[in-house]
Amino acid sequence: MENIIKARKKRWVDLYSNAKKNGAVIFIGQNYGARPLPVPENKAGRIEYALGAYKLQMDAAEYIDDDRIPFVTPYTGTELFARAFGCKTHYPQNDMPFALPLVNNPADLAKVKYPDMGSSPPIVEVFEIADKLRAAAPDAIMQLPDIQSPFDISALIWNKEDFFASMYEDPGAVKELIFMVEKFLAEFLDLWFERYGTEFIAHHPDYYMPCGITYSEDEVGAFSLGMFREFSLGSLNRLSERYGGMAGMHCCADSMHQWEGFKEIKDLKLINLNLTHTPGEFQKAYKYFEDTAVQMHSGPNIDDGLYFGGKNMRVVVQDWANTKEEAVEKSKRLREKYCSN
Repeated sequence: MENIIKARKKRWVDLYSNAKKNGAVIFIGQNYGARPLPVPENKAGRIEYALGAYKLQMDAAEYIDDDRIPFVTPYTGTELFARAFGCKTHYPQNDMPFALPLVNNPADLAKVKYPDMGSSPPIVEVFEIADKLRAAAPDAIMQLPDIQSPFDISALIWNKEDFFASMYEDPGAVKELIFMVEKFLAEFLDLWFERYGTEFIAHHPDYYMPCGITYSEDEVGAFSLGMFREFSLGSLNRLSERYGGMAGMHCCADSMHQWEGFKEIKDLKLINLNLTHTPGEFQKAYKYFEDTAVQMHSGPNIDDGLYFGGKNMRVVVQDWANTKEEAVEKSKRLREKYCSN
């Protein structure tokens, strides 16, 4: 098993480093059972689920010829850092928790207190879970909790209607909150990587990174490219530089108007877009980001045809299997189709 995991990691590193032109890695998704909701009273259940899923992933690595790296996850919702900044959290009965805004206008910024890393309940909780997972599975790679960008976390703390309006009317206040969030996020990640190592699995999708940082940038569909550059790009580039110059980004927004700005993220290694918004967006993305990053997009079925017409296309080829036999067959077929060169 050690050699299998080592070989998979090397294929990822080669893909990121552009060691092989027109390269691919294979991802076969499987169901690891019902995941308990990430609410405070479910800590024991979350740990049990994470360890059970890790065992299933390790077993699957023996017979599925894909490039997934088994991991343990202290999974959270998007509320983690907003909650640390004082936001109350709503816990639906059958859905993920979400933060309720603390700030409704620039004057409310006085309510925002910088969190204490050692005593903030959600931060203490996620480290407690991760510590127990590390103790139970010391060789497993840790998945990051849900990391939203500093801009996106700020948009959870501040009522979005007023937040977006304030980008025009009081940009200084908006930037003050974003910078505060960036500082705390860096403090959190410094401790996280010190405790669990600098290689990790991204929170979404669950791809491998040998170092760096990954995050979601989901609010960009609501504003212009110029505003992305003014309010978000700087913090993303500073974080990329801080953590070894490697970044991975997920975006589920209708973001084609932001693609030019995405190319300006320093050392972007992997980009994951939801490409269900516009007909033909799938092929446009593959061509547009060909020389920028590994691409792992969500939306079209892979058999619609991945674009390998360029000189530097690097992709994560994804599919889903409901049974062991289906997983074995699909991994073999995809390996032969996309990784034979």
